[in-house]
Parts: sequence; C-alpha cells; structure tokens
Amino acid sequence: MAWPIFVIVVTHDSAPVLPQCLAALDGQTRRPDRLVIVDSGSTDRAYLQSLAGRTDTTLLIHDNIGFSRANNIGVRSLPPTAAAMVVFVNPDAFLFPDALATAAVVLEQHADVAVVGGRLYGYDPVAGTATGRLDSTGIFRTWYGRWYDRGQGERDSGQYGAAASVPAICGALMACRLEALPAVTTGRVFDEDFFLYKEDIELSLRLRKKGWTLRYEPKVRAYHCRGWGGRRREVPSALRLAAARSEVLLYRKHPSPYMLWALAKYLLVRWCHC
Repeated sequence: MAWPIFVIVVTHDSAPVLPQCLAALDGQTRRPDRLVIVDSGSTDRAYLQSLAGRTDTTLLIHDNIGFSRANNIGVRSLPPTAAAMVVFVNPDAFLFPDALATAAVVLEQHADVAVVGGRLYGYDPVAGTATGRLDSTGIFRTWYGRWYDRGQGERDSGQYGAAASVPAICGALMACRLEALPAVTTGRVFDEDFFLYKEDIELSLRLRKKGWTLRYEPKVRAYHCRGWGGRRREVPSALRLAAARSEVLLYRKHPSPYMLWALAKYLLVRWCHC
C-alpha cells in the first residue's frame, strides 16, 4: 500500500508565487493526501482567501513566527499515521509533475534514506521563465566551513546527473520519511532557535548523526525562484546578517572548528556589510 503524502508550505507575503506553487502540486501524478499551508505573518492575507474552497487543504494563520516554528506547527496538524512522506515545499518552488511520485518511490525502496532532495532549477517569477541555470543539487561544505548549494548559478548541461548521498538537503524541497523525523510526535522537527536560514542544514546534520542517509535524486525536479536569484549583492543586509547569525548558531549546536569561519563571516557582515 502506498504511503500517504503530506505537503507543508509556509507562506509569508507569498502572493506572487503561491498560485503557481499550488498549481504544480495539483498537477502531480501522485497528488498530496493533505496540503497544509501555514501563514507566518503575511502583511496582507487576501491572497489566501482562495484556499477556502479546497477540501484537501488546511490553512493555519499565525504571526511572523519564523520558518522553523511554522513548519513544526504544520507537522503537528497532520493526521496520525504509522508511515508517510512529509514534504516541506517553499512557496516559490514549483514541482515537476512526477516529483512527489518519484520521491515516494525512493523512500519506499531505500529504507536507510530519511530525506530526498531534488534537482532544483532557477526560475524568474517576473519573466515567468526558467533561467537555464541550476539552483541546487544538494548542499555541501567547503574545506573551511562554508555551506553552499552545489551547482548554484551554473549553466545546466546535465552535470550532477547521478543519484548520491549528500551532506545536506535544500529546504526548498525536502521529501522526508515521517518515522525518521526527530521529535515528530511533539511536532518539533526543525530547531525553533533558527528563525530563518540554516534550519535545513541543522536538521540534515541531526539526521546523519542518527545514521540516516540524505539522498540527492536528480529525477525529483522543481523550479526554485530564490527571490534574489543567487546574487549575493542583491540580498538585503538584514537578511545577510540573519544568515550569518544562523551559521554561528549552527556551529554552536554542532561544535566544530568551522566556528572560526562562521564568526569571521558574522563580524564581516555586521561591521563591514559584506
């Protein structure tokens, strides 16, 4: 018997992208059994009114409580079940039609895999077209400690075409084995100390420490807008500081000499606005 598929989407002023995200989910060859939308402090929630007529959808409204806490609230709203695939999807991620079905097969066939991540392609929501460049093929770490999305910004020429275990999975699309998720019974899957950024890496590290495998599967495909297009200089300074602060927190949670890199980055961003 196929596992039920639950999808959780956290929104925050996501009016420009949410309709396309939902259309992609509606077009899946294996549609979600339950879709949970958790709004975290949108300034104008009028765009969410269209969800009222969706019988397969739960809408939860909250203040701006952060990405981790909002996803955890979504997990707590799911119906109890022994086995399921829980998929965390960003509202600016548009899944290819077979993405959920393919991810489910991987989890069902590989008992050691906790999370499946896909091949994410860049997408320009203003132009309504793909950028022709990769967005993520898994998250890796440099020798000095910086985490990065492999392939981001590269022209797509079929590179990274083989499935493989990876150090971490990009939070824009995480297809998870329910039973592998830590503290799922209390709904504390993501560490709520992370308001924004690096919560996907922190979860990935915890799962790997427990012996689980994280798998990059290139046949699981999606577009990802990534509002700043991967161009660091376009990221507002407040968001860069938040990312740097989260990286320091990550290495406090998972002690490592890489903390030196994280602290240096934080100080540069804070004082030099780099």
